[in-house]
Amino acid sequence: MSKEDTAVLLISHGSTRPYGKVVFDEIKEKFIEKTGLKTEVGYMKVSEPSVAGAVNILAEDESIKHIIGLPVFLAPGIHTRIDIPIMLELDPLEVDPRQPDGNYPEDHYLCGLDDINFSGELDLLDAIGPNPRLLEIIENRIETALEESELDRDARTGVMIVSHGSRLGYNKEFLTDLFSQFEGQCDYPSSFGFMELETPDIPSATNKLTEENEIDRLVVVPVFIAPGKHTTHDIPIILRLMEEEHHHHEHDHDHEHSHDHDHSHGHDHEHSHGHHHDHSHDLTPIDFEGEVLYPEPICADDVLIEILESMIQDYL
Repeated sequence: MSKEDTAVLLISHGSTRPYGKVVFDEIKEKFIEKTGLKTEVGYMKVSEPSVAGAVNILAEDESIKHIIGLPVFLAPGIHTRIDIPIMLELDPLEVDPRQPDGNYPEDHYLCGLDDINFSGELDLLDAIGPNPRLLEIIENRIETALEESELDRDARTGVMIVSHGSRLGYNKEFLTDLFSQFEGQCDYPSSFGFMELETPDIPSATNKLTEENEIDRLVVVPVFIAPGKHTTHDIPIILRLMEEEHHHHEHDHDHEHSHDHDHSHGHDHEHSHGHHHDHSHDLTPIDFEGEVLYPEPICADDVLIEILESMIQDYL
C-alpha cells in the first residue's frame, strides 16, 4: 500500500439543509491540499454522492487499489459500527439492536443501497473519538467568543461544552472523556450537557454550574462538526438566545430513537423522514441571567483536518 495507489473516502451523514454539504466540501478541499490523496465525500443519507457512489467515483481511477473509509464522526455509534460497514459491503462490527436478525424492512435506509464497483482493498477506520487535539478547537472557540463579549475581559466566565446525546451511550462516553481532558487544563469553572437523550441536559448542567460559581458570562461551545438545525435553532432556543416558534413545528430531524437511529456522531443534520421531536419545551428553564456567548461548531477547522490526516498516516 502506498499513497500513489490509495484514496480516502470521507463519510458524512448528510443533511436536507445546505450547511453540512458546504462544510464537507471545505473539509474535502482542505484534506486534499493537506495530504495530496485522492479524496471524495460520501453521504449516508439525503446528500449526494452516496457512500457507495463516492467509492465508485474513486474507483474510476484505475490506479487506485486501496480505499480507506474515514467516518468524519466524533463518536462511534450505530452509524459507524453498523450502517456504514453495511453500506461499504463489509460486515457490521456489532449486532444491530434495531434489527438483531439483520432483516430490515423495505422502507429502511439500509435497503436498496447502491452497489459498489471496486475490486481493490476497502478498509474502514473508526470515528475520531476524544482526540486531545479537539481541545485546541474548543479553546479557540472560547477565545473567539470572548473577543466578541460586551463585558470586560476579566469578567467572571464559565464554560459549557454541549453535544447531542445518544440512547446507546457512545456520545456520552465521548463527551465525558473529552470534558475530563478539558477540565484538567481549563482555568474557568466548566461543565458539560446534552441536548437530549442523556443527562445532564443543558439547562440542568448550566443551572448547576452558574449556581455553584459566581459567573457573569457563560461560553457555550457546541461539539458538533457541521452547523445545522441543532446548532442554529434547537440549542439557541434552549439557551434562550432565540424565541421558540409555537405556531408550527418546523423540524425535519427524524429521531428514529428506539428503533432506527443513534446520535453518536456529533454531526448536526436534519433527516428526511419528518418525524418531529422538539424537546426544548420539556427541559428545565435556564436560570442564568448573565451574558451567553455561543460560538460556531467545529466546521472545517484546520485542526480537524490535521486530526483526519494523522488518522490516515497512522493507518498507512
